[in-house]
Amino acid sequence: MPQFRIIERGSHDELGEGPTWVARLNRLFWVDILAPRLWSLDLSDGATRSWDMPEKIGWIVEQAGRDDFLIGLASGVARLTLDPFAITPLLDPEPDRPANRLNDAKVDPRGRLWLGTKSDDDPDSKGALYRLDPDFAVSRHDDGYGVTNGPTFSVDGRWLYHTDSDKRIVYRFALHDDGSLGERQDFIRFEPEWGHPDGMTTDSQSGLWIAHWAGGRISRFTPEGELDRSIDLPARNITSACFAGERLDRLFVTSARTDSQGEPEAGALFEVETGMTGRPATLFGG
Repeated sequence: MPQFRIIERGSHDELGEGPTWVARLNRLFWVDILAPRLWSLDLSDGATRSWDMPEKIGWIVEQAGRDDFLIGLASGVARLTLDPFAITPLLDPEPDRPANRLNDAKVDPRGRLWLGTKSDDDPDSKGALYRLDPDFAVSRHDDGYGVTNGPTFSVDGRWLYHTDSDKRIVYRFALHDDGSLGERQDFIRFEPEWGHPDGMTTDSQSGLWIAHWAGGRISRFTPEGELDRSIDLPARNITSACFAGERLDRLFVTSARTDSQGEPEAGALFEVETGMTGRPATLFGG
């Protein structure tokens, strides 16, 4: 029996990414970075909806006590209202690197947003990892990335995991109460035949579910960094994952049509059966 199903919506993503579960709306959101487009899936009836965006969009996160969202655009962090549709620019975390764009982000258990940047044109490692606090102060915490991805956190909030997909390394940092990071540790090194580690999420047992770009699967790694199991998918470039649903027992996985090898399901949104549950998300500022 297949361990996955494909969400039908009429089209596939050029570069699907950033799945985010919004419990209050019973909807999964994700982005197509290159379209550029924001998507949503209503889990109550399976209906999908999309919004065209003015520039590349890397992620969307929910804010505590608000109905609008934060989004990561090529030009920086912005506020998004869906009804009526409106985008309000807020800040650029690295005005000194105009060739970079925001790529991936997630909120830590204390309500702080961790976001990475990358360049689509410069081959040098100029991406960096930033922290955005609820008062919108921004700080740089790591540097020298080819392609930033992740991040995610252990259930107890003691560890931050962040990826340089270009180097095939998932890093681990001790995450301190004040938001500072400990020394960067090589946590998981992908074998060449695995492809590249892309987006990831944490389950309720602090296992890491990591998408394999150019590897055609999603894998679970134990809290000790050991490969636990893999689930093959009919797309070469798997990009990210998110647990969703009332019981957080539905794993949704994004993929990309770009750089694919002609697979008909490249760029599809998959729902994967894992038998596991995710950890409840913290909202920005919450």
